[in-house]
Amino acid sequence: MSLRQDPLDELSIPSGTVVEEHDLVTDGDVLVGGQSTVEFGVRGRSAAAGERSSFGGHIEAENDCRLDMWTDVDGDVLVGEDAYLGERARIGGQLMVSGDLDIGDDVEIEEGFEANGWITIRNPMPTLVFYFIVLSQLLRLGEEEAADDLAYALADGGEAEQAPLVIPRGSSVSDDAWRVSTPATIGSDCRLHGNIRATEVTIEERSELFGSVRARGDVHLHSGSVIHGDVSTRDGRVTIDAGANVRGDVSCGDLRVHERANVEGTMRADGEIQLVQSDDSAPTDPQEQTPDF
Repeated sequence: MSLRQDPLDELSIPSGTVVEEHDLVTDGDVLVGGQSTVEFGVRGRSAAAGERSSFGGHIEAENDCRLDMWTDVDGDVLVGEDAYLGERARIGGQLMVSGDLDIGDDVEIEEGFEANGWITIRNPMPTLVFYFIVLSQLLRLGEEEAADDLAYALADGGEAEQAPLVIPRGSSVSDDAWRVSTPATIGSDCRLHGNIRATEVTIEERSELFGSVRARGDVHLHSGSVIHGDVSTRDGRVTIDAGANVRGDVSCGDLRVHERANVEGTMRADGEIQLVQSDDSAPTDPQEQTPDF
């Protein structure tokens, strides 16, 4: 993963992510910014959460799990390799660690814990905090190559097989809504529940969202995406590619829609409307091709 920008400045849902019952499931790593609320359980390759974040279910990490200070987990935490728990973290269920456990002061584990490796009690700088401090400094200094080298080393000497699932700092994620103050990108072949609220929204091919989309800026729905709800933007443009489906209303400033897209509700645009007719997505003259909605 190339780190040309702050890695927590966007809600990023990698391709293939699904919500199964009450768990958010991805093949890659999970990064959760501090002071975020995730009402799902989480299953992924590795998991890392910033300070004062909370989870409404279990955490299952195939590799490492690192939870910073004051993190609260309602369920169990199951870790395939090593685990770090910052001071005053709370786990409402069991903690099971196959490798080493590095634990801070005043950690509460309500149903006990088991670690097959070394157990160390101390209060170093939380790993997630240190990781982003170093990366932020490198990027601020323009040392993009050094930042990429650090990411390469942290990935055990190779590129990650799957992009991480990233939830920005201060976000709220639940069955009801995904609320972030950043752009949001949902990869291809995802299946999610909840309304998306973000500054900008991109939904890639063949992803299905059981909820509405609302943004302050642009919204782009790629081919094969299905939205079971309304799509609206305050000031931006809504782009609906060929084969995309919106099972609700569309409201926006400007609208660019392919003739082979499907919108079951009403389309309203305060500004320009473009009807795209060719496969190469070249816009037609809006004065000549503006449809009567």
